[in-house]
Amino acid sequence: MKKIISMLFCSLFVIGCSSDFLDKTPVSNANEENFYKSQKDIETALWSAYNSLYLLNGPESLPSFYGELMSDNAYSDNAAGRIQDYESFELHTMTIDNELVFNFWNNYYKSIYIVNNIITSAEKLDFANRDALIGEAKFLRSLYYFDMVRAWGDVPLVTTPISIDQAYAQARTPKDQIYDQIIKDLDFAAAKLPVKTSQRFVGAASQEAANTLLGKVYLTTGNKAKAAETLLKVYGKFSLVPYADLWDLTKKNGASSIFEIQYKGGVANPYSSYWAMFTPVDNRVITAWGGGFNQITNDLWNAYETNDPRRDISIQNGYKTPNGSTVNVKFSIKWKDAKAPVNGLREASDNNFIILRYADVLLMLTEATADPKYMNEVRTRVGLPAYGTAGYPTKYNTVALALEHEAQVEFACEFHRWFDLIRTGRAIPVIKGSSKNITLTEAKLLLPIPFLVINQNPGVITQNEAYK
Repeated sequence: MKKIISMLFCSLFVIGCSSDFLDKTPVSNANEENFYKSQKDIETALWSAYNSLYLLNGPESLPSFYGELMSDNAYSDNAAGRIQDYESFELHTMTIDNELVFNFWNNYYKSIYIVNNIITSAEKLDFANRDALIGEAKFLRSLYYFDMVRAWGDVPLVTTPISIDQAYAQARTPKDQIYDQIIKDLDFAAAKLPVKTSQRFVGAASQEAANTLLGKVYLTTGNKAKAAETLLKVYGKFSLVPYADLWDLTKKNGASSIFEIQYKGGVANPYSSYWAMFTPVDNRVITAWGGGFNQITNDLWNAYETNDPRRDISIQNGYKTPNGSTVNVKFSIKWKDAKAPVNGLREASDNNFIILRYADVLLMLTEATADPKYMNEVRTRVGLPAYGTAGYPTKYNTVALALEHEAQVEFACEFHRWFDLIRTGRAIPVIKGSSKNITLTEAKLLLPIPFLVINQNPGVITQNEAYK
């Protein structure tokens, strides 16, 4: 049943899951015969590992719903009968039987199985770039566990290619040990991966990607000194491009890009549907589909300063119907393909999704060092006054508040906001002071462990405190 639900999630909510990923042998059937035997096998398997990103970071993924929908940035349009499972992210009314939460959990462990299989198999082989390929797999594993530990806290730590059923039979590992494993994996990746200019193919993990993610992990664990040390290894190796260029289909993988998911348009390819899923439900004018996810709140709209060009590049404020009436709804247009026809092909686009980019390095450096000079580079790029100078908004009167504001508008709709607020300890007051006006406790910042996971092995995996 778990396998059926997981595969249905991928097929019903199509986000470009490639056949390579869907055709993998079910993980519950793992055995020695599935292990990879050559360099070519490892390289082929890594394609499936990268394909997992289409599912794990798509518009209807954990990072999307946890990173944006749970924050003050976004809400879900339930006008078309959206199920309660979606709304519960927006309103923080999560229950243990939320099927989306189970799907997310299940999909992470399916993806972890793939990379564990690659790592274990490659370690038994001997070829020239073996460690670099292992580094790619460990980078992906660290990315998966980083999402999981932030969303659920303690989770079972699995580093060998065991099945999902076997993984469910393991007790939860304390989050400190999860972070230790993530850091260990990223240290290895940073040491063994090539620099981005020499990466194995466009979109592959690189040394800079590993260090950028590692810097974020150190910030999350409170080690600002190590975060700064690590992020400075990336500082100056990339550059800030004009904001609109980040979403220009002709300028993918540009000078700001550190790690991004590669999409190719067309229904027969791994295609991108962020544009479709984030537009209003059944609008039929802007897109042929319209998912209604992560619609923009007034909180986010009003956070932009006057003359900040990022607002109109990121958000569309309403649209006109064929009869001339205006629909007052705000939605993200970062992944819009303006040249595509308004039909299903527009939704099967090739807009990449950037997971790590240079502005993130700069803002994290300010967070790690309390030095606004890095943040000011981001502001100067869009023609806004630097922090501490005339014209800077007085309500952001500390570096921390200024940074919180800058990250919100720089990364709007990119799945950062709630993760950032959790990391800085600001989630509870911000969501209370927003238009959502939700009162939360620390315990409610974590998602529940899925009921089906606990029920399969009663007494082995325990529930998070808020859901007992």
